[in-house]
Amino acid sequence: MESTHLKDPERLSRMIALLTIALCWAFLTGEWLAQQQVILIKKHRRKAKSIFRYGFDHLRRILFDLESFADELFRVLNFLSCP
Repeated sequence: MESTHLKDPERLSRMIALLTIALCWAFLTGEWLAQQQVILIKKHRRKAKSIFRYGFDHLRRILFDLESFADELFRVLNFLSCP
C-alpha cells in the first residue's frame, strides 16, 4: 500500500474496499473449488494450498485467458452477487 502513494482518504478507502472484495471473491471461489475437488493433504497433515490461494490461482488463470474460460468467468462472477 505504501507504493501507491495515496494520501487522499477517499481514494485510499476505495482501494481498501476493492481489495476486500477481491479477497472475498478469491476465498469464495476457493471454497467452491474445494467442494468440487478436495485440496491435497501433505505428509505433515496440512493442505497443499490455502483456500484463498486455491481460489486466487483459479481466478488468475481465468482472467489471463478469457477466450478459453469465458463460461467459467460467468460462473465465478456469480459469487460476487448477493444470494
